[in-house]
Amino acid sequence: MSPLPVYRWRLAPDGLATVRQLRAAGLRPGGQEVVAQVERPRRRRPPLIAFLYRIERAMPVRPMTPARWAAIAAANLARRTCPTCGRDAGYVIPARLGECVPCAFPDSEPCAA
Repeated sequence: MSPLPVYRWRLAPDGLATVRQLRAAGLRPGGQEVVAQVERPRRRRPPLIAFLYRIERAMPVRPMTPARWAAIAAANLARRTCPTCGRDAGYVIPARLGECVPCAFPDSEPCAA
């Protein structure tokens, strides 16, 4: 296996794109191999690296099915439901608290805003 070609930031040839660029165009890599990489230099740290794929070999993004929408909605509801009181908090429960803010701090008074 030969090493990948490395291009500097913003100097990649036409016809190649990162995963984010493909997604913005409604495409996905579709199982193709990485053909090159782009490096963005940073001071006192290793460079940022992004892998490049061929645009002509990219496939369209799969559409969301009703079952997928339902699964995502159920997962988001689970993230918003407090395990202590069982109510929908209306926001994603912080992992560091593990429960909604009123359950985590029952003695604190509500903010007078």
